[in-house]
Amino acid sequence: MSDSCLLHELVACSAWRFPENAALTHGGETMSHAALHEAVTRFAGGVAGLGLRRGERVAIYLEKRFETVIASFGAPAAGGVFVPINPLLKPEQAAYILRDCNARILLTSPERHALLGEALSSCPDLRHVALTDGGGDPPAGAIGWKALLATPFRPGHRVIDTDMAAILYTSGSTGKPKGVVLSHRNMVAGAKSVAGYIGNTADDTLLAALPLSFDAGFSQLTTAFHAGARVVLLNYLLPRDVLKALERERVTGLTAVPPLYIQLAQLDWPAAIAGHLRYFASTGGRMPRETLAALRARLPKSRPFLMYGLTEAFRSTFLPPDEIDRRPDSIGKAIPNAEILVLREDGSPCAPNEPGELVHRGALVALGYWNDPEKTAERYKPLPGREPGLPLPELAVWSGDTVRMDEEGFLYFIGRRDEMIKTSGYRVSPTEVEEILYATKKVGECAAFGVDHDTLGQAIQVVVTPPPGIDPANPAALDAPALLAECRKRMPAYMVPHGIDTRSGPLPRNPNGKIDRKALSAEWAEKRGKRPMSS
Repeated sequence: MSDSCLLHELVACSAWRFPENAALTHGGETMSHAALHEAVTRFAGGVAGLGLRRGERVAIYLEKRFETVIASFGAPAAGGVFVPINPLLKPEQAAYILRDCNARILLTSPERHALLGEALSSCPDLRHVALTDGGGDPPAGAIGWKALLATPFRPGHRVIDTDMAAILYTSGSTGKPKGVVLSHRNMVAGAKSVAGYIGNTADDTLLAALPLSFDAGFSQLTTAFHAGARVVLLNYLLPRDVLKALERERVTGLTAVPPLYIQLAQLDWPAAIAGHLRYFASTGGRMPRETLAALRARLPKSRPFLMYGLTEAFRSTFLPPDEIDRRPDSIGKAIPNAEILVLREDGSPCAPNEPGELVHRGALVALGYWNDPEKTAERYKPLPGREPGLPLPELAVWSGDTVRMDEEGFLYFIGRRDEMIKTSGYRVSPTEVEEILYATKKVGECAAFGVDHDTLGQAIQVVVTPPPGIDPANPAALDAPALLAECRKRMPAYMVPHGIDTRSGPLPRNPNGKIDRKALSAEWAEKRGKRPMSS
């Protein structure tokens, strides 16, 4: 087992223990643990040579590839902070993250750099752009990958395990993504905990199917490197590509979100997969019972792990495989080195089976939200009545999720307190969808909400009124196909509305004067005999 306490030491320890073993595979190429460690060290020296100061941010706007992983561990090795940007985000959304985290260095590809274009001019803190190697020399003001790694070595800044290592952006209920600040301790403790209960070893091969900008996606790297295992980086277009990779690379561990598993369960699986897939894990929402049953029928020797987590605490709970048949609706118990509490609004513990808020304490509790002390104070609060003799209070994260705990300590998810939409494994803010709809100038008023969907988990439904200049009494005059086309231009695919319902305005308001999403959601569901947004 690794004794590392800093994020980049996971790579260094694997290189020392298993230097020639494969660490990464992508596109038919494989990199050993020793080669990965060398590249991480060289990247750290390169960004240090560019003048990266302690705690400054290095943003990474790339699909899954060797450079993405190298930079993710190399930036913290230099004493900086890495910020992965989901490659599905549009240039303006990526630029927002660059501005919000005050990124000093951006690593991207020549193609993405060209798409960003003038959006980078709105990022005043950005000093350097590094580009992956492509055809030709990098444009003026940018540095190429090979040149960056060839920069004369300069040691990084000294850091400790409570220093910042990463900022992971997740959609917020206020519309704009918010950055969760994770320390070295958070990420290493998460790696040790997850690798421990899943039982990862150096013989494992993990498939990285989730985006590395997700906590669960990046966790595939940290758990693998903690154990000395191999990670296969996959940027897939179709679910069948996942099955092909599982078979081709003889994958032993797969972690994915329920919408992907729903699609996979509908396909014919190559028989060989069942012989080497040791486990499959689900996170990011509830796995339908039918899907779980179908997967277990195809994979009788594979161990299923049902997990729950929130970015604000990296990982939280898991249901042991031997409990699946007894309680398939449970999200399990706390992962090792964490405690999960169910508390009332006054901070007192709930009785068995009494609904309350899930509160996570322990080494995985993040440092808060970047540049948002007000939101941080709402979610990260001292634990009442814990160790009253201690001079410093212990902060825990209040999840905003309502759960119950049975007499045996198993947890059951009930619902979310906010109005976030969970679709295709992504958390989408209805306000963010609405802001983009308003930006098209093709709507008067709009509201977005989630409705239950058999494969997506939830689908994004919007209700809109005609824009100014169009008779509000004739909602059919609104050009819904043109509006959808604009959405596809401005939004990543998972954010595009599944349905658009037009009506005459104004839309209903709540007592505070805001458009009442809940009332619209309930009205829409009642008319169609469907359920509104739920867990």
